[in-house]
Amino acid sequence: MASKALIRTRRTPPVTLGPLLTAARERTGLSRRRASVAAGMNRHYLSAVEAGTRTPSRAAAERLADVLELTDQERAELYAAAVTDAGHSHPARAHSPA
Repeated sequence: MASKALIRTRRTPPVTLGPLLTAARERTGLSRRRASVAAGMNRHYLSAVEAGTRTPSRAAAERLADVLELTDQERAELYAAAVTDAGHSHPARAHSPA
């Protein structure tokens, strides 16, 4: 029997999230390319998050927060927007203890 894939609904991030991340990236002096490499993600994905067309997973949000040196308030906004059922945070990718 084939397993059913978990399906999630794509969510739109708050309109303030993209500008917040862009401003933080510019504040740190990082190009989009350097920020994406440091955060371990594709440059086009970071561009889409900054443009407000993609919502980051919790794991991606945590990496971005560290790379962009977000303040506590900025981190809270980013984490509130992040989804827990996407990317490396997706339940299907959860590793069970060995």
